[in-house]
Amino acid sequence: MEKLILFLNSFLSYVLLLAVIVVLCGIAVFIGIKLRKRKNSQLEMEGAEKVSES
Repeated sequence: MEKLILFLNSFLSYVLLLAVIVVLCGIAVFIGIKLRKRKNSQLEMEGAEKVSES
C-alpha cells in the first residue's frame, strides 16, 4: 500500500507540473497573438499613410 501512495504522489506531482506548463504555454500564445495583431494594425496604418502621401 505504501508503494501505491508513493506512486500516486509522484504521478500527481508530474500531472501538476504538466498543468503548469500548459497554462504557461497558453498565456504565451495569447500574448503572442495579441502583440502580432497590434503590430499588424500599426503596419496597416503606416501603409495607409504612405498611400495617402503618394
